[in-house]
Amino acid sequence: MRLWLAALAAVLGCATALADTPAPAELAFVSEHAVEGMRGGNLSGLALCDGELWTVSDRDDDRAYSLRPDETPGSVWQAKAELFSAPGLPDSGLSWGERVRTWGMSLLRGGALDLEGISCDRAGNRYLVSEAYAGVLRLPQTGEPEWLPLPKSLLRQARASGLLMVNNAYYEGIAIDPDGKRLWLAAERQRRGLLRLRNDNGTWKCDGACVMFNEGGTAMPPAALNSDKPWPLDFADLSLYQGKLFTLERLLHQICRRDADSGAVERCWSFAAGALTPERRYPLPYGVAEALVIDDKGAWIGLDNGDTPRANGDLRPYVLRFAAPAEGWLGGQ
Repeated sequence: MRLWLAALAAVLGCATALADTPAPAELAFVSEHAVEGMRGGNLSGLALCDGELWTVSDRDDDRAYSLRPDETPGSVWQAKAELFSAPGLPDSGLSWGERVRTWGMSLLRGGALDLEGISCDRAGNRYLVSEAYAGVLRLPQTGEPEWLPLPKSLLRQARASGLLMVNNAYYEGIAIDPDGKRLWLAAERQRRGLLRLRNDNGTWKCDGACVMFNEGGTAMPPAALNSDKPWPLDFADLSLYQGKLFTLERLLHQICRRDADSGAVERCWSFAAGALTPERRYPLPYGVAEALVIDDKGAWIGLDNGDTPRANGDLRPYVLRFAAPAEGWLGGQ
């Protein structure tokens, strides 16, 4: 009972904090970089691992890609694939019917695992989140890939909070601390939320309540997208920086700094001005930003445009670079 009460208090506190947050300042756009060499396109996650960017595609089940971050304006990045073989499917608690629907969708779309995020620890292990099967695949430096044995209570508590109720709207982002001891997952939409786990001597457990934050609701996207209706609030990715959790919020075209223990929003920054210039715009009402890395110098934001070309007809994935705020990511209130 105490866990449920703590979770409820966290939700109410976060809702109040969000309402009191001032309008986000605009991040300065620095550069954009087309990405070539991703077999399936659909860049859907980013992680900075020992100075190298890594990404995944939600259409590729057997590879992660390394990227050399060249900040020369307009430089094209070449993705280098690292192949792996996932060991079957995770036992995350999804029903037989849900797994069958997911399998059927993969036949039409491609990408059975629907990899939507990537993170890494200082030991060089990479962690890939599967939206389709609500699992986390660990790619070790040496040895075979393995699905993390997530606790069954994770899915139960998520659904008791209204999360993970909509097919193709499960986990959309992942972050792990440098020690590999704490793991965060982002539930995408309808409702959106943040979940937290800890590694207790090789056993993954909920860190207090599984759900640390959740909320529903809709909002209008930026005016440049010319939407005639509101869309569900969402999370598209996570990045952990200096002990703070940063959420990529695709619909609102913003990055928010949040408390890593409660999920309470502390400050937000908009990237709409740089991302929605006429030549960078896509004819989609909710945005295409799906991947986030925060570092000392700024933010890398990866775009998953699916099969939709941007205004100039370009179908390649892109990574955008934005400068850090003048006061730094941890400055200000």
